[in-house]
Amino acid sequence: MQNISVKDIRNLLQAELLNGSEKWFVQHAIYYHRHDLTQSNTLMFVNKSDAINWKEIDKKGPSLVISDKTSSELKNALANTTVLQVKSIVQAYWKFIEYYRSLFQIPVVALTGTCGKTTTKEMIKHIASKDWNVQASVSSKNEPRQSLPYLTGIDDSTQAAVFELGLGNTGNIKHQCMIYQPTIGIITNIGVHHLDGCKNLEGYIKAKSEIVEGLTEGGTLIINGDDENTKKVPLQDFKGKIITIGIQQQADYRASKIQFTKTGMRFELQMFDKKYSIFVPGYGEHQVYNALAAIAAVKEMGMTINNAISRLRTFKPMARHLEFSTGIGDCTIVDDTWTNNPTSVEAALKVLDTIGKEKKVILVLGDIKRLGNFEEKYHREIGSMVAQRNIHTLITIGKRAEDIAKQAKKDGTNADVHIFTDVTGVLDVLKPKLDRDTIVLIKGPMSSRSMIEFANNLKDI
Repeated sequence: MQNISVKDIRNLLQAELLNGSEKWFVQHAIYYHRHDLTQSNTLMFVNKSDAINWKEIDKKGPSLVISDKTSSELKNALANTTVLQVKSIVQAYWKFIEYYRSLFQIPVVALTGTCGKTTTKEMIKHIASKDWNVQASVSSKNEPRQSLPYLTGIDDSTQAAVFELGLGNTGNIKHQCMIYQPTIGIITNIGVHHLDGCKNLEGYIKAKSEIVEGLTEGGTLIINGDDENTKKVPLQDFKGKIITIGIQQQADYRASKIQFTKTGMRFELQMFDKKYSIFVPGYGEHQVYNALAAIAAVKEMGMTINNAISRLRTFKPMARHLEFSTGIGDCTIVDDTWTNNPTSVEAALKVLDTIGKEKKVILVLGDIKRLGNFEEKYHREIGSMVAQRNIHTLITIGKRAEDIAKQAKKDGTNADVHIFTDVTGVLDVLKPKLDRDTIVLIKGPMSSRSMIEFANNLKDI
């Protein structure tokens, strides 16, 4: 965080000094009870309803408490704690956010999408970090409550930032964009997810669309021109620059001549009147889309296409994202237990269509969560996708996933189908089937520790 004097914060918020000194500098910022207090020189916003542990705060001092509690409630502050009283903690919070973000005139990328946003974010970070000091969200930790610490992770040495936007409910992306004020936005794709919070697909698309209004004036929006749901995002009032990526349709960044190689994807990029040969580690057409979005973003950030292409070759695919390894009996294990939704399941099946040719294909599929009232519908659609393929064995784990198996059977799958409520007994079914001619896809949610552990048990590690 950029050091800011307590005096400047008091003046900014027009706050009243109730306790302590204002002659020191804040180096960290949190929202009390939403984030852990772990360091000294921390500013904390304290809600009127929050109970305050003054001893804990003072122990980490010097500390700065900003609150709209009454003076009598704030009088218990100890010597190592400075207290600023404001009329409204909400207004003070947003005023501080706006002030802090205004200190930095750097490219800030924000990404949303049903699939690919974490990988694309990591690609952008990997490419840009060669030359720049880049602040980025960590892994897929993209909840709105993480936004304040991520923003204040920017300081005067930061030259660019890239943040993943989490979506659980309508309004989440709008909230995060108000904090980050991104100059570049990316929608990787819009499939089906979080229908419990967004009610239906239309609500989910609307929630994803919040990134359009969330960009700074004159900002750049990068979208997947092939994605049918993204085409439903209203762009008629957007005044910034729109860049399209694609494979099937004409696009500003278009990939063709796509090939699976030993460790990744090779393709030709056509960008306006120029062509480039590109290799990206990791399998699948979806990885090509991720690479296109990353290249477009870093170009907008001010980097050259050739540098982006060169650095993309050394990108290391993320763990448990269609991660290939050798397993029991020299079989091939494809661990895709990072996330689980209909879009990512379809992408994984498409990879197996190529990689799994002339192999015995075994699918181990777990529950898909957060589909609200549409759970049965989408699990059954996956069952139909499975039935269309030459699958040797289908194993479902979980009550919801049972509908995948039922629909696959109904549609006439030739697979040997097994239904389990949990991982108990699955290994006993699988072991006799595993040999060097077998490929096993394990697809489950990151919240399922048992499926992650099961995938690890199958690997030859």
